[in-house]
Amino acid sequence: MRKNTRSQAVAIPLVGQQKILISFLTLLLFSLTALAQKSTVRTDAGDVQVHKIVENLDHPWGMAFLPDGRLLVTERAGTLRILKDSTLSEPLMGTPEVFAQGQGGMLDVALHPNFQENQYIYLSFAEPGNNGTASTALGRGKLEGNTIKDFETIFRMEPKVEGPNHFGGRILFTEGNDIFLTLAERFKFEPAQDLSSHLGTVVRLEDDGSASEENPTFKDANALAEIWSYGHRNIESAAIHPETGALWVAEMGPMGGDELQPAKAGKNYGWPVVSWGDNYDGTEIPKPTTRPEFADAVIHWTPTISPSGMIFYDGDLFPEWKNSMMIGGLLLPELCG
Repeated sequence: MRKNTRSQAVAIPLVGQQKILISFLTLLLFSLTALAQKSTVRTDAGDVQVHKIVENLDHPWGMAFLPDGRLLVTERAGTLRILKDSTLSEPLMGTPEVFAQGQGGMLDVALHPNFQENQYIYLSFAEPGNNGTASTALGRGKLEGNTIKDFETIFRMEPKVEGPNHFGGRILFTEGNDIFLTLAERFKFEPAQDLSSHLGTVVRLEDDGSASEENPTFKDANALAEIWSYGHRNIESAAIHPETGALWVAEMGPMGGDELQPAKAGKNYGWPVVSWGDNYDGTEIPKPTTRPEFADAVIHWTPTISPSGMIFYDGDLFPEWKNSMMIGGLLLPELCG
């Protein structure tokens, strides 16, 4: 669960390559409160100007650039819009019904790597089930004008459970056109250790939603074929390293203990058995160093930053940031005030 939904902008240069904009506009679209407070943000590389490019979005969550420079933006309530020259389109037709409660709703959007040939748009979303249940799902359809044609759901996280929290939902394409979809344990804790469930996992899929042949084989005969890694809490921040192809994730901890790590095939990352944070009721959780069988974080944050959004910057426009990982934060206390 997030401790604070107010987000802050780290750096918002509005010039240069699309890779820069993908990272920084994600922060910008989440950061209207911060924009009202600050016109510049100080970084180790110098002061960065903050510019508002659009407003009146309803909890924007994900975005993707079209080849012509227009920007697809999801809104948590269940809509998808196109941003062009600071003007928002009406909601696109053909998007799926979503479970728009709490942290659930429309989540991420991504283009198929061969979009110019097949026109496929991928959406992750909280999909409603029976009796108030929901789970994260992935679907695709073809973008034609202001409509998503023939949208179909190609993967569903199982099982569907009650509750409005922890849906994950980042979509990343590999060089071979596989999909990493980051999930969450739906604030249910123990299922993150159960390989017969998708809760608390990263899944790797073919572009049609079937399980990737690259997935590991687990000793547990009940393990689901789509699972890449498990023992995760809630992953809303992820990127693929441009040189190694490794998947990196930053996941939200409980009270403290947000974690950054590579999500490796077959690895168990320990939630909820271990964590660098503690439970909301103040009870302590054993630290990862006490259980070496679990994969540990490379970096962990307390107080939390509530990570959401990530890129590896490999451009030349900002040499101070070249070859850096950039992570969006929904909560950056040092920037508040």
